[in-house]
Amino acid sequence: MRATLIYGERDIRSEIVPDPSLSGSGQDAIVRVTAACVCGSDLWPYRGVTQPNMPKRIGHEFIGVVEEVAAGVTSVRAGDFVIAPFYDCCGTCANCVGGFTTSCLEVGWWGGSDHWGHDVDGAQGELVRVPHADGTLKVVEGGLPSADMIPDLLTLSDVFLTGHHAAISAGVTAGSTVAVVGDGAVGLSAVLAARRLGAERIVAMSRHASRQDVARAFGATDIVPERGDEGVAKLKDMFSGIGPDAVLECVGTKESMDQALRAARPGGQVGFVGVPNGGPELPMRTMFGTNVGVRGGIAPVRNYIDEILPEVLAGDLRPGQVFDARFALADAAAAYAAMEERRAIKSLLTT
Repeated sequence: MRATLIYGERDIRSEIVPDPSLSGSGQDAIVRVTAACVCGSDLWPYRGVTQPNMPKRIGHEFIGVVEEVAAGVTSVRAGDFVIAPFYDCCGTCANCVGGFTTSCLEVGWWGGSDHWGHDVDGAQGELVRVPHADGTLKVVEGGLPSADMIPDLLTLSDVFLTGHHAAISAGVTAGSTVAVVGDGAVGLSAVLAARRLGAERIVAMSRHASRQDVARAFGATDIVPERGDEGVAKLKDMFSGIGPDAVLECVGTKESMDQALRAARPGGQVGFVGVPNGGPELPMRTMFGTNVGVRGGIAPVRNYIDEILPEVLAGDLRPGQVFDARFALADAAAAYAAMEERRAIKSLLTT
């Protein structure tokens, strides 16, 4: 089968690798990928900011059709169309039941290894072995959906529900005032999530016209292009001199977190989901003095899928607009370059 590997900084290759097979654990399934994508966090190793052991399989967002299941799998069958979150989880341990499947006691990661020590495929490939099929995969009733729904469903593997986690973590509710730091796919998803939760006013901090257009389509009421001190001052001025109720940090750098913390009103909340790179720090004296809270982290998207999926299937929620570029799996290197060069918000890969 064909799969995507990263060999080093800006070195993405599409290669033929062995097909996966059931591991013998009795809990896994083989899924043929319908669509995958490139995540903003994939760009950190691509840029050389992080340097995992290479070459390695890459990608962690996919949807597809089940080809084969192990004898112990009960909730998934061959032929089912499924959504896979960006990790695998058992679904039954205390952390999974408690709402944080990303902290599953048997958690595994695409492109890494599973609970039993077997290698796990990256999601940017034609086939993926899913270690905990019952706990991980969400079956979409009705089989393979229409082509126009594929992007919307793919966002439920990570990007939209990561933005949703930022909004939930920041306590966004009906009538909230919200600012979103970051205009990538996660930031834009956070705008849509805030609108869905009933926010009254949503500010997207963006300097790029194409991303501003998507932000407005997703429900942004205001656009602020300023950054740093100027951006903080602008947000304060817009909200009675004190700032918005919630700030959603969707980048993961020291500068983005600093802006989020300084922009929130006293007693406000920062919801952060940007993967920490570039030295984010929490200024405890500032937080102490303003009572600004910080909550967030790696989004437990499997816990959110059941709630959000019906709205996507009904056409009431269309988060797939973050995909503005499509590539064949064999052209994965071009998909990465398009995002790195900001010619694409998010690249979708088809097999």
